[in-house]
Amino acid sequence: MKALDEANLARLNSFLDSVDTGEFVVYGDLEAYSCKLAGLDKKLSKSLDEEVAAGSSPQELSMSPVGPLSDSASRKTLIYLILALNHVYPDYDFSRLRAHHFKREAGLARAEEVIDSHLLEVSKVWEATPGFGEAPFLDTLWSAVDEAIDLKSCDVYSYKSDNETDPFGERASVWAFNYFFYNRKLKRILYLSCRALTKAAAEASEGRTGDSRDYESDGEDEESSGDGGATAGASKRIDYGMANEMDL
Repeated sequence: MKALDEANLARLNSFLDSVDTGEFVVYGDLEAYSCKLAGLDKKLSKSLDEEVAAGSSPQELSMSPVGPLSDSASRKTLIYLILALNHVYPDYDFSRLRAHHFKREAGLARAEEVIDSHLLEVSKVWEATPGFGEAPFLDTLWSAVDEAIDLKSCDVYSYKSDNETDPFGERASVWAFNYFFYNRKLKRILYLSCRALTKAAAEASEGRTGDSRDYESDGEDEESSGDGGATAGASKRIDYGMANEMDL
């Protein structure tokens, strides 16, 4: 997958990197990708396609949140969702996720409602920030998203964090959402995710890591290399797979 060079999305993504609303801090990610695969993505796609086709239950082969997994188009949809997460969060490996970890939304309206309601306080910060608030935040957001992905032609999927074993989840999260907008005709996928942490949790996270955007690796201790205290495997990707199926 290739990240799309969309100036308006990049500007919004920069703003959403860390937004202090006063009561909590919001961290967001807004990225769009072409679904044309090459290199490692193409190799992983082939491997995942074989694993999903062979490992799915009879029920999943006939019906799943991304469509019947006996259908190659449905498997492609699942693979694009997984690859998008891999690109947005390169320190994690989402290749063990399966269709039941996602939900196809009934339509765009519900996703818009959830996003708009959660980002009301963010909108106020946008309007008060020099260089950003020349137009209402939500209008700017949806205009940029529509320009990149053509919303009326999109299927909408969501992924819900279990708040314990993935890079989004922290026990101190006030709220979080993760949406994918997939345009089959354009072969593009756009990912929008935001999570809010209490001020205390955000400050504690900054104190631990020096960067509040560093996601934790499930509390596992880093292995010491025995070489001057350097850590072995610090650059390794975390093999992320949900331990339990979620009823979405």
